Amino acid sequence: MSLLDYFLYPQASGYDVPKTLLYGIVLVIAAYLIYKLLKRLKVKVDRRLALAVAPYVIFGSAMRVMVDSNIFESYFLVTPGIYFLVAAIVISLLSLSIILEKKRGIPYFKTLFIAGLLLVSFPLSFIRPVNFKGVLLVALLFAPWPLILKFVKWKGENKIVLAIHMFDATTTATAMSFFGYYEQHILPSFIIGMSNPLFFIIPKAIAIIVALVAIDKFSSDKDFNNYLKLCIGILGAATSTRDFLRLLALV
Repeated sequence: MSLLDYFLYPQASGYDVPKTLLYGIVLVIAAYLIYKLLKRLKVKVDRRLALAVAPYVIFGSAMRVMVDSNIFESYFLVTPGIYFLVAAIVISLLSLSIILEKKRGIPYFKTLFIAGLLLVSFPLSFIRPVNFKGVLLVALLFAPWPLILKFVKWKGENKIVLAIHMFDATTTATAMSFFGYYEQHILPSFIIGMSNPLFFIIPKAIAIIVALVAIDKFSSDKDFNNYLKLCIGILGAATSTRDFLRLLALV
């Protein structure tokens, strides 16, 4: 295996420490540059932006499932390439949406959201739902979290981010406990290996809660705080959507 394949095609050699560290560094740098771009474009990081980019997160995850299904094969459809591909698409369409807003008065987030829906319809058309038992088990494991969060006094965006990651954790736990899937990433794999896949839900909840509390406590820049939370939410949504779609189609 070439050095290029080692870093750009991780499923062929697995996720190890060097690759994980490199991807983490690249992710931080890319996130910082995108934040600077949003500031330059004068795009406020709020719920409208989060909703507008949601279809693109699903698109990236669904395209990744197409690779898992051996329908497509490309460096740009696996980690880390898929993140750069989706980011490039979003940035391009965001720029066009802002131009359209200035010329026609159509809010940028509406154009961006509709374009995302059209885009995501392509990979989703390949998904064939067969595993309804898996969907039911995920729903049962996830159900307590919305009920708990409903009665917790916390910022709405924090609840949403935590709920996304709890959906991710419950999907992972269900897939590994009942359908023979395995965890590829180092830290989750280590935690799960110490006990049971279902145990993974609790430490992940603690980690996300600590991260969100730290953001609120140590940063006074609301826009930057929202951006950090958006990034955390996107990471959880990307992995959870891929895992859920794989489980749904038994890929």
